[in-house]
Amino acid sequence: MQNKITLPVNMVYNFGNFIHFLLFLYCNFVTKLYRMIHQKPTLEKISPDFGSSILVKKHTEFLKQIKAFWHFHPEIELVYVNKGKGKRHIGNHLSYFNNSQLLLIGSNLPHNGFTDRLTTNGSETLIQFTPEFLGKAFFDVPEMKPISILFEKAKKGILFGVKTKQKVGLKIEKISEKKGFKQILILLEILHTLSKAEDYTLLNADGFAFEAQPQDNEKIDVVFKHINDNFTRHIALEEIADLVSMTVPAFCRFFKKTTSKTFTKLVNEYRVVHATKLLSESNISIADVSFECGFNNFSHFNKLFKEFTGKPASKYRNEMLNLIQ
Repeated sequence: MQNKITLPVNMVYNFGNFIHFLLFLYCNFVTKLYRMIHQKPTLEKISPDFGSSILVKKHTEFLKQIKAFWHFHPEIELVYVNKGKGKRHIGNHLSYFNNSQLLLIGSNLPHNGFTDRLTTNGSETLIQFTPEFLGKAFFDVPEMKPISILFEKAKKGILFGVKTKQKVGLKIEKISEKKGFKQILILLEILHTLSKAEDYTLLNADGFAFEAQPQDNEKIDVVFKHINDNFTRHIALEEIADLVSMTVPAFCRFFKKTTSKTFTKLVNEYRVVHATKLLSESNISIADVSFECGFNNFSHFNKLFKEFTGKPASKYRNEMLNLIQ
């Protein structure tokens, strides 16, 4: 992919019924990075430090060990990036983030890490904990009910807005400096604030069906990597089915059951997501954007783009260019 002059914009959108925007600036696509990944996905084992019931990681650790693979774990994951950019793939949700993000990922919700992250001039903090880290009945008491509901919502993936990031961002960054009881208290305060937040988006509002089995996880990871590397060309069903040693009918059933989408729909979503990136960052024509994203028919591109984003490509580009930073 050729380097292109980028334009600063803010953007995030959720496939389905609505779109939400997030700060979006100079974001790099992740195709080359995906090709570097050879790890086989599996159930990720998370082990807190001795004497601790939660695991806290700082961004310097992530830069040493990039986990860009399709994986899941029973632990809830709270991610805060105060400066950085990259691609988020959580369940069926696929989009780009830039500058900052605050996410809560529920138990066993598959995600592909946050590849292409550039946090050299910022920081990234990740907190992982089981829903029962304070005991099986702790969040069942009336006072904890809002947090219990928050955990249920998190199973679809939650993206929080600017106001909430401003409220809890510093607390999340400071939690690594605390130990024991104080660390737990701060986490509870953070979760309480998140449970009361109104500026959030459910990333998989229509739900996400996932068979949490290692063999299926491995197959879907192979499929996602192949789509990511080849979505700019036609990918025949026979080709992708053969890649995971399945017949076409068996593959179609497996893919629909696993992702709640058809293979063609997901490929088109990859293409539209990439189109939004090109429309935001480059000045090439919309027709060229269409063809570069793998659409051989410009009318079909316009139809799908409007279906996924709720507006024509030309209007989308104009709105992006007019956004105030």
